[in-house]
Amino acid sequence: MIRNNKGTVVDVRSPAEFNGGSVVGAVNFPLNEIPLRLDEIEVLEKPLILCCRTGNRSGQAQHFLSNKGIECYNGGSWLDVNFYLSQND
Repeated sequence: MIRNNKGTVVDVRSPAEFNGGSVVGAVNFPLNEIPLRLDEIEVLEKPLILCCRTGNRSGQAQHFLSNKGIECYNGGSWLDVNFYLSQND
């Protein structure tokens, strides 16, 4: 999915972390804001590829969003997602 540019990359790190470096084209929904911003998340192109610094927070987000019926996957580290996307070039 990542290599085929399918869906939306969602970075669940804090805004400060996201602004310090992120996947080009990713959107930022900090983990603690996800329950409050479900309406915004539900309209994103699916599947969602979730990422963070290590994969822990994105795993938590994946569990929560999957339970809400949203198609999403834990992409792990944003650096890994960035690497996989660069393989398309």
